[in-house]
Amino acid sequence: MPVNLPLPNPADLHPVAGVQLGVASAGIRKGGRRDMLVIALAEGSAVAGVFTRNAFCAAPVQVCQSHLAAGPEGGTRAWVVNTGCANAGTGEQGLMNARTTVEFLAAELKLKPMQILPFSTGVILEHLPMGRLLPGIKAACAGLGQANWLEAAQAIMTTDTQPKAFSSRQMINGQSVTITGISKGAGMIRPNMATMLGYVATDAAIERQLLQRLVQQAADESFNAITIDGDTSTNDSFVVAATGAGGLRLDSEQDAGWSEFRRAFIDVCRALAQAIVRDGEGATKFITIQVQQAASREEARQVGYAIAHSPLVKTAFFASDPNLGRILAAIGYTGVSGLDVNRLQVFLNDVLVAEHGGRAAAYTESDGQRVMQQSEITVLVKLNRGHHEASVYTCDLSHDYVSINADYRS
Repeated sequence: MPVNLPLPNPADLHPVAGVQLGVASAGIRKGGRRDMLVIALAEGSAVAGVFTRNAFCAAPVQVCQSHLAAGPEGGTRAWVVNTGCANAGTGEQGLMNARTTVEFLAAELKLKPMQILPFSTGVILEHLPMGRLLPGIKAACAGLGQANWLEAAQAIMTTDTQPKAFSSRQMINGQSVTITGISKGAGMIRPNMATMLGYVATDAAIERQLLQRLVQQAADESFNAITIDGDTSTNDSFVVAATGAGGLRLDSEQDAGWSEFRRAFIDVCRALAQAIVRDGEGATKFITIQVQQAASREEARQVGYAIAHSPLVKTAFFASDPNLGRILAAIGYTGVSGLDVNRLQVFLNDVLVAEHGGRAAAYTESDGQRVMQQSEITVLVKLNRGHHEASVYTCDLSHDYVSINADYRS
């Protein structure tokens, strides 16, 4: 079961003017489940995205990047997503299938292929079943509507145990602004994107280059700040559409309302990213790693990820075992230049566990045990060597993680 993650309430997922969503069951890998999603965007929408840095990136990622880079006439107008097959490690045939996918949807929506972005997730080294995928696209187009955000979240799930969707509506600079998004992911998650897909839309009008900078900043504080198992996948994508169908217009970071919008946007992205960790494969605990007083933000992230990636740390959390030497060992092997372990402090929630290079004098095993038994735990590391900080979000590593991944293709 996900860690303290309630199911999305459809009434809380606000439609975004200029966005229509349609889902279908195409039977791409398993029958009887939603596995096809089409998102149609209003003319004039600005679209930006960030993608996996895995050199073995999937065919749809390659097509997405080329279409976005081209800046097609009329702009990006639709996204198409399938689950069950990643179309990764599929060579020229995979690229051909991705292009056929966008050509088919373009014909359905009376658009140009370059205006379509394709996405896939699922098993690697398998070809898309085009005979089932294309009719699925047609069925999804027939069901396009504004109120389908929950169904859309369900349609992009793989090993997720529940859909992930968040929405925000607020007044900014005197205008009502809506931000709604969905994500998927449960395993093969680490920074530089993860085995995740994220789609966020807003009715604000945002200049495209400004939107691209915002997406990169938001990814850095959300989808690139999570890790489940340290694996970076081949299909990871986070894309955003600003339809301009609302009253707020933002052309620069100096515009009135920009800081409020940026904060609201990143809040939605962070919630979507944290939902992935809370639904991590086999997860029983949600863990926040906060590193403070670092010489740089990069240094803080380096320490945070060393702790979050350690299998020994993560299994200790699963066992509720305050084997805290594992945290110290992870900090010690980060390779941070000139790190003085005698100056740093380590806390579990509000409990000081280490200082002066060893166990804190006031620390007791019972205090550590009390914290480790909780489902939400914060590891706070104070390096005492600067003024920068960063947070990383992760989960424990359980028996179920092994079982889920051992049985993934069966």
